[in-house]
Amino acid sequence: MHAWPASEVPALPGQGRDLRIHDTATGGLVTLDPGPVARIYVCGITPYDATHMGHAATYNAFDLVQRVWLDSQRQVHYVQNVTDVDDPLLERAERDGVDWVALAEKETALFREDMTALRMLPPKQYVGAVEAIPGIVPLVERLRDSGAAYELEGDIYFSVEADPHFGKVSNLDAAAMRLLSAERGGDPDRPGKKNPLDPMLWMAAREGEPSWDGASLGRGRPGWHIECVAIALEHLGMGFDVQGGGSDLAFPHHEMGASHAHALTGEFPMAQAYVHAGMVGLDGEKMSKSRGNLVFVSQLRRDGVDPAAIRLALLAHHYRADWEWTDQVLTDAEARLARWRAAVSRPDGPEAGPLVEEIRDALAHDLDAPSALDAVDRWASRQQEQGGTDTGAPGIVSRAVDALLGVAL
Repeated sequence: MHAWPASEVPALPGQGRDLRIHDTATGGLVTLDPGPVARIYVCGITPYDATHMGHAATYNAFDLVQRVWLDSQRQVHYVQNVTDVDDPLLERAERDGVDWVALAEKETALFREDMTALRMLPPKQYVGAVEAIPGIVPLVERLRDSGAAYELEGDIYFSVEADPHFGKVSNLDAAAMRLLSAERGGDPDRPGKKNPLDPMLWMAAREGEPSWDGASLGRGRPGWHIECVAIALEHLGMGFDVQGGGSDLAFPHHEMGASHAHALTGEFPMAQAYVHAGMVGLDGEKMSKSRGNLVFVSQLRRDGVDPAAIRLALLAHHYRADWEWTDQVLTDAEARLARWRAAVSRPDGPEAGPLVEEIRDALAHDLDAPSALDAVDRWASRQQEQGGTDTGAPGIVSRAVDALLGVAL
């Protein structure tokens, strides 16, 4: 599966900072210290509908992570998956009377278009669950053969008790885990499981549903969590720098994935930091496909909204915050974009060097994009009110906003 084209990231004078970011597992800020190549895995979409603002906010957060690393003179090895076979996708295809493969391909293509428009840096590997199945099957077999997994009516389940570190990503108690498991794709009430929280690794073939050769597992398809583990281990290995996604992935997805990886490799941790973006709401509820309360990136683009304004609307909120999408959020972003473009269109302006350092400092401190925007606002206000004599300043500001914030002026 191919990703989307990369936009050029301008080079800036000086060098960026090391990133200090909130780690869900420890509950506090940690300073990341990648080697020359920083490694990040971000969980991708299940392609049964278009990219909504909640998706965009999540991918914007991890785009900022990459930009901070690039500014610190590191390379970035970014991997993202596409869950192109899963119950919600199959259910939507059946509801709409369309082929599930065609639906997945259509929505994945639209996602690529949205990411390109928003200037999100693409992953080095963009891997679908279906194409990962040949690598998933032997991992499930290893877990079963080692005693970390077991069979139940043809399905294969992972035993959470096989991992002594289980629970150290989300730090939730058993009651909270059981509740979230039921809400987020698990089956804690299924009879016969060793532990209600045990997640499925391999679902035996069901009539009328797609299935693949699972070797000794029999025909079937993979569970959700093992998909990401197989892709991450193949391309990044254990101990990579950041595992990212929305806050609703901390449990069960990232918790279970970490346990799968620990049981497979005997190593800990799977990721040095588990980083989670907040949820975007609409009309008082989390924006989600199941509720249908969605604002789509593609629809905004069709309505003539500048993608740079969409991105500024996302950047105006701290990545870990839960926030509400409103028409005013977009109106404010469009006004800010106009002010910035007017400011950098002049032949000279106030000195830009201090602004670049302010943006760097803000982003290095837990991706504080709102503070970075405020800094650019102050420079633009000085430009409007006082002007300046630095003929290079507008160009430097324009390049800094592009390189660090992903906004093309």
